[in-house]
This record gives sequence, structure tokens and C-alpha cells, in this order.
Amino acid sequence: MLHFRQVSAGPCTCRRATKEDNVLSHAQDAVRGAAAPDTVGHVMTADAARPTSDDLLDHILKSLNDDKAEEITQISLRGKSEMADWMVIASGRSSRQVAAISEHLVETLKRECNVLSKIEGKDAGDWVLIDAGDVIVHVFRPEVREFYQLEKMWLSPGDSAASHA
Repeated sequence: MLHFRQVSAGPCTCRRATKEDNVLSHAQDAVRGAAAPDTVGHVMTADAARPTSDDLLDHILKSLNDDKAEEITQISLRGKSEMADWMVIASGRSSRQVAAISEHLVETLKRECNVLSKIEGKDAGDWVLIDAGDVIVHVFRPEVREFYQLEKMWLSPGDSAASHA
């Protein structure tokens, strides 16, 4: 059974689920636009300030640099695809580093930007895809990155990708 109480969050009043709720009910509330508590009890609302794609990109690049990712490349997808504004491609030296970089990035985006990212491929650690909404991040082992060559697929002949060392 769901119980809600009114929570005043500045100029708006939102519903907040009580302890008896489960994770599914929080997701359903978010779809309806009601507030749901995150893992530490803060209220997250659908209309909370979301970072711009450029701010999100900055957080991602900083996290990747801090975790010693290699060959970090950013590609603008504006005008090329509706799925995101940016694509970031990076490499880790081993499967373990690829998984660690990816997991830390997801945690950083959740903590600093209130962005819940979807992650695929972390268990294998060869190629991890992180969907952060406006920014798509690929973290590869170098051999796998060389094989797929995503940069060539997404860059037009006249484009150049911005690289970060």
C-alpha cells in the first residue's frame, strides 16, 4: 500500500513516498511527475534543474581524466543525431580499469548532476556504454576500440574530434 505526504520544496509542494514504498512505485511516481526520494532521502522532482548537455559533458570529461582514461575524444552529434548532443569515447588499459572508470562515472553523474545513467557491458569490461541522456559515453579496451572505430563512423570527412589528454 502506498502512502504519500505533502513535502514543501520551495515554491512547489510535492508528494513524497513513505517508507512502505518499493523501487517500482518510485519509478511510477516519477512518470506521473510526483517527487520520489532518492537513496539518501532527498526529494527528486521531474522539474528539478537538469544540467545542460555542455555542463554534463564537462563533468564527464573531468571524471574520465581523474580516473586516468586514455585517448578521450568528444564528438558533437548536434545536427547528426537526435539521440544525444555529444558522444565521448575513451579507453582504459584493462577490462578492470574500463569497468572501474564506467562505474565511477555513473556514480559521479548521479551524485553531482542528479543524472541516472544507463550502463551496458560493465560485466565484460571490453566495451561499456553509458547513456547519460544528452551525452553518450563509450569506454573501450584499446584493442576493441581499434576494431570498431566509432570515431570514423560518427565524424564526417571535414569534421575533427576534440581530444583531451
